[in-house]
This record gives sequence, structure tokens and C-alpha cells, in this order.
Amino acid sequence: MADFLPVFFVFAMGLSLLVYVVLDGFDLGIGMLLPLADEGDKNVMIASIGPFWDANETWIVMGVGVLLIAFPHAHGIVMTALYIPVTVMLFGLTLRGVAFDFRVKAGDDRRRLWNNAFFGGSLVASMAQGWMLGAYITGLDRSPTSYAFAVLIAVTLPALYVMLGGAWLMIKTEGELFERAVRWTRNALLPMGVGLLLVSIATPLVSERIAERWFTLPNAIGLMPIPVACAAAYLVIAWLLRRPDVLRGGYGHFVFYALVLICLMAALGLAYSIFPDIVLGRMTLFEAAAATSSLEFIFWGVAIILPLIGFYSAYVYRVFSGKATELSYD
Repeated sequence: MADFLPVFFVFAMGLSLLVYVVLDGFDLGIGMLLPLADEGDKNVMIASIGPFWDANETWIVMGVGVLLIAFPHAHGIVMTALYIPVTVMLFGLTLRGVAFDFRVKAGDDRRRLWNNAFFGGSLVASMAQGWMLGAYITGLDRSPTSYAFAVLIAVTLPALYVMLGGAWLMIKTEGELFERAVRWTRNALLPMGVGLLLVSIATPLVSERIAERWFTLPNAIGLMPIPVACAAAYLVIAWLLRRPDVLRGGYGHFVFYALVLICLMAALGLAYSIFPDIVLGRMTLFEAAAATSSLEFIFWGVAIILPLIGFYSAYVYRVFSGKATELSYD
């Protein structure tokens, strides 16, 4: 149990954060797309995420909660090093939450203000998350190279979220807004692809350990399915976005599924790159784990709550699976 429990909890934490990136990613992406739409479309875009976005953010609470209770030593190191970007992210998420409610309740003269606040909160939160990911990959180092890498992730992660947001709109909308979503997603495809390529090149350059794991035999051969799957998913997206007639036939879901595959492959690659460390080059997950008796105590709570959150999320998505209509508080 002493070896199994830390692995279980790091799996639960990683799964929660991956699900958060996918689900809240399209929320954030729609927020960043909001200024491109007219007023009527803005209402439908907000309505397309209205039933889901609170449930989506539950996953990041779960992930950070597991880090706190199962790996308290790592939690102290990570949160101390990322104090500023975490604060900035929370500010962005809070601003987004306030704007979500106030934009509908405010009069016409103030609605533009809250629309801009929703956009700003989404952009700030996305860039802060990118900064945190970049800093984490470099082992929370404070060198200029690490800061440059964090900046690179901070400016490229929003492109992925915009893609997720556009793909979600292709699932939830129709008519003119659907056509605009296809165009927005197509415009974001190249920036996302360039960003992924740059991150893939830069990651082994900023970490000798990651480079050694990926570019030595037989590891390089065994890991080949990860970049191949990402490249195949990217090409599928590019093909679909150039054929709106296929997307109109009900295949817009596949753009979203392909993006989920890219996120999953990236997560698997990151997990392989740093395991068994929980803070790269500084602490393993076994060193960071709480006492075995404490982990045994909280095991059943996490083992029960994690599937419950998954069931609740799946149920909400099933209930509100139809096309979005204009948001109303009546």
C-alpha cells in the first residue's frame, strides 16, 4: 500500500487536471471568442456553457485538493513558487464568474462592459494557467530560460482553448453562429499547431532529463505513438475544417474529439517525462506523499468522490445535450 497509494493519488490528481483542461478549456475559449460575435450570438454562446461551467471548474478543485491532502510537501513548494500566477488565475476566474451573471442582469448600456470583463477574465486565466504549466515543466526553476519557456506556454495555451471553444460551438449551435465557429476554429488552427510544435521542441531543450527520456533508444521508438497520434489528430481537424459541408452533416463532434486526443497525448507525454517526480528534479511523489496512515484514511473519500463528480458531470452533459438557445433568467 505504501507504494500503491501515492501512485493512485497522483493518477487522481492528473486525471482531474486533464478533465479540467478539456472541459473548462472550452469555457475559457468561448470567453475569448466573445468579442468576435454580435450581441445575439453572444447570448447563445454564453448559454452554450451556462449549464456546465460550474461543474467544469469542480475538476480543478479536485486536482488541487488531492495535491494538498496527499502531497503536502509538494503542495507547499508548488504553491509558493506559483503564488503570483495562481493569484492572477483566481482573479481571472472570479472576474469571469461575476461577468457571467452581471452581463444578463445589467442594462444595455452596461452589457458591453461585462462582456469585456468576461473576455478579459477568460484571457487572464488562460495565460496564467499556461505560465503555471511552463514553470512546472521546468521544475519551478527561476532561470531566464525557464521564464522564457513559461511565457511561451502562456501565449500558446489560449490558442488551444480557443480551438476547444470553437469546436464546442460547432456541437451546440447551428446556422450563422455555427458557420462563424467553423471560421474561428480554422483561424486558430495554425497558431495552435505552431504553439504545439514550439513547445515540443523547447521542452527537451529546457530539461536534460526529459530529453534523455525521449531521445534515447528504445524509449524513442516506444514513445512514437504519442507524437504520431497528435499529428494525425491535427490533420483530421485540418481536413474537417476545410469541409464545412461535412461538419454540417453532424461531424463537428470529431473536431472536439480530436482536440481531446491531443490533450490526452500531451498529458501522457508529460506524465512519462516527469514520473516518478512530482516536482521535476526536486522531489519524487513517494517523498512528497503524506504518511501511509493518512493516505489510507483519505483513499476511500477520493475513490468515492472522483467517480461521483464524473457521474454528475456526465449527467449534466446528457440532460443539456441539445442545441443552445439564447440565455434567459426569466
